[in-house]
Amino acid sequence: MTPHQASDSLRELAELAPIIPVIVVKNADYAKPLAEALVAGGLPALEVTLRTPAALEAIRIMSQVEGAVVGAGTVLTPNDVQRAHDAGATFAVSPGSTPTLLQACEAEGLPILPGAATPSEVMANLERGYELQKFFPAEAAGGVPMLKSIGGPLPQVSFCPTGGVSLKNVTQYLALPNVICCGGSWVAPEAMMAAGDWDGIARLASEALAVAKGETAAEPA
Repeated sequence: MTPHQASDSLRELAELAPIIPVIVVKNADYAKPLAEALVAGGLPALEVTLRTPAALEAIRIMSQVEGAVVGAGTVLTPNDVQRAHDAGATFAVSPGSTPTLLQACEAEGLPILPGAATPSEVMANLERGYELQKFFPAEAAGGVPMLKSIGGPLPQVSFCPTGGVSLKNVTQYLALPNVICCGGSWVAPEAMMAAGDWDGIARLASEALAVAKGETAAEPA
């Protein structure tokens, strides 16, 4: 898979919904009802971070849920790429990028959203062919003003900002011409998972989707 093909594939993914839930699953028993709740709420593209021992099993389970498109986040090494793909991940997300990691994804045929936080990092990914990138950590790296500034000299690059994106600021990000989706963890809070409040998570997903589409107002800052 070429970097251009990977970017095209991820653009199609972003068209499913403007928000990609960023999920930390500590118990694989949560995987099926969590995926069902998020899909029911209108957010079918799911990023399961490889930060817990349960992550790969969660990816296996969630990838079987009807309507769910499941990827792996916090992909850092070629081994992560292999294990995530074997578990059923259909895309990868990384907080940054290295030639070794990108080469592994290209060889494995796993589309990756490579992370970048500076113009030089964005240019390095673009030089390789990645026209769609993750902007991380979004708020800490300058947020909306930074992305607006990057868009001037690098209008050919689109972003999925993640890190500090919330219901209060997501519409500001999505209003930028170089942002096509946002990653957010607020739609799948750990406390609600532990409580088994799947209906509540579905409501959070529906609320996030409505705000992102401009159908309802965001919470006041």
